[in-house]
Parts: sequence; C-alpha cells; structure tokens
Amino acid sequence: MKEDTRERVLQAAAELGYVPNALAQQFARRKSGNIGVILPFVPKVHLFSTYYFSEILSGIGETVKRCGYDLLLIFREPDGARDYAKLFRTQKIDACIVLGSENVPEERAALAELKAGGFPFCLMNQRYDEESYRTVDADHVAGSMAAVRHLIEQGSRSIAFVNGPQQYSNSADRLEGYMVALEEAGIAYEPKLVYAGNYSRKSGYVLAGQLAKQIQAGSIDAVFAANDRMAIGLMQGLRELALEAGRHYALVGYDDSDGSRIISPQLSTVAVPFYEMGKLAAARLLETEQNDELTEPERDLLPVILVQRETSGIKNEKV
Repeated sequence: MKEDTRERVLQAAAELGYVPNALAQQFARRKSGNIGVILPFVPKVHLFSTYYFSEILSGIGETVKRCGYDLLLIFREPDGARDYAKLFRTQKIDACIVLGSENVPEERAALAELKAGGFPFCLMNQRYDEESYRTVDADHVAGSMAAVRHLIEQGSRSIAFVNGPQQYSNSADRLEGYMVALEEAGIAYEPKLVYAGNYSRKSGYVLAGQLAKQIQAGSIDAVFAANDRMAIGLMQGLRELALEAGRHYALVGYDDSDGSRIISPQLSTVAVPFYEMGKLAAARLLETEQNDELTEPERDLLPVILVQRETSGIKNEKV
C-alpha cells in the first residue's frame, strides 16, 4: 500500500471511530490468538480451589496476557477422547500446555500426534524420558530427598511414604528421592512402608487407619506424603485416632500450599514454585510461536525448598 493511501485510510478510520475486528484479523492470519490449557476434569473436585492448579494457571495467565494472547481452558474427561491435535486443526488454539498428563496409551498417542504435526505444546509436571517433548517441571527427586533427610536428622528411622499414582512421572521421582535418602542413611528400603494415594485429601484420610496401627506398634515413627492434601487428610484421620503430628509421629508434606500454613500444627513441607513454572511454560511456548527458528524442545527443571514447621519436630511422647 502506498504511504499516501495508508494515511487516507487511517484518517478515515479515525473520523469514523473504526475499531479493527480482532477475530477478522486472527482469521486472516490463520491464528486464533488463544493459548490452550488442557486440564483433567475430575468429578466432585473443585480444581480452581486447589493450590496446584490455581498457582500454575495464575502464572500461565499472567504471561499469556502480557504477550497479548487469551487463555482457553479445555477440560479432558477421564474416559473421553484425547484429540489434542484437533484443537489446532480447527484453529481454536495456537499452542497448548498440558496439565495432568498421564502415562497411558491414549495420552501417549495424543502427544505423539501433536509432535508429528509440528504443533507447539508443553507438558507441566510430567515427562516421558524416551520422548523429546518440551517440559517444565520441578526437581522432585531433590525435594523428596530433602524431606526424608530432614526426618532422619530429627531422629526418625522408620519412615512411611504416601505416594501418588505411578502414571505420573513426579510420583516416580518422589519415590526415587525417598529411596536414595534412605540408602544414604544406611536405612533399608521396605516396600511395605510405601502407601498409595491419589493426591486427594480423602485418600490421605482413608489411609489413616492403616498407618495408625503401625505408629501405635512402633513400626512407623514418621511419614512423608507426596503432597500437602494427602498429608492434611492423614493428619485429620490420625487425630481422630488420638495421634498428633509432631508429638506421636513426624510428618512432612509436599507443595507448601496455603493449607500447610493454616492447619494446626503447621505442616512441614517442600515448597514447589508452581506459579513460576506456569509463567515459564507459557514463555517457552510463546518464544516458539513467535520465532520459528526455536525448534529444539527444552526441559526446564526448577529448584524446590524444604520448609520446616511444627509437624516434623522431634517426638517427645510415646503412643
């Protein structure tokens, strides 16, 4: 367009109060202007009230908004189709972040299709070691090691571990850290001291009965839980059985959620920078979206910090 023509068009637009149609511009560029976030839909669970999801989504949202994009949330049914590539083919999104990715055949197939199609995506808090997917995660091996080392330094020798489902790589990482810390201290790993939850408060609460018997028998003197929600549920269940964290057993959670600070006694835990992880995941995607030369997948691993509070104190009372 000639410069004088451009000036006349801009002048006419100003006189008429014309505002460009964003949808029309996006259609012309074959871009949606949306960054998608794929979330698991869990019945009866308020995802946005959970610390994990709210912090990550806040971090993603800040970066996306600052870069002039909008955020589109896509809920994945537990048994529903996982055709993530369709979101790109229908121009609903320009890039996507996957939360709650599971190591199951349906998920692996969906991610492989994204990679084959050259669609920009990033996994949060989940990785597939044999695949070169862009990933943002925290150092859960180091976090678990720090938690278990702390319990050992406080005098514990029989440490139970309440882990999450094994289809998540972060569950495997936490188990690895737990085992390494025990080995460093010369404590034999006992599979019978490892319990399975599903990262919900209820799953920790349900396990209280089994753990109470072991604590009362002296077979367990401390518990490391793979997230705060399970740790808090366990605390509540054990309290109903007259067992108090920090007195009858030591306890460390994981995440440093709001609940860890307001519960009494306050929960020792491992702080995970979920907000920063969300910001970084969005930034990585937008770098790729805005620069076609950035084609190599990257893996970012953020550090975690042990936070010592009341529940991991030295026990002075016997059951």
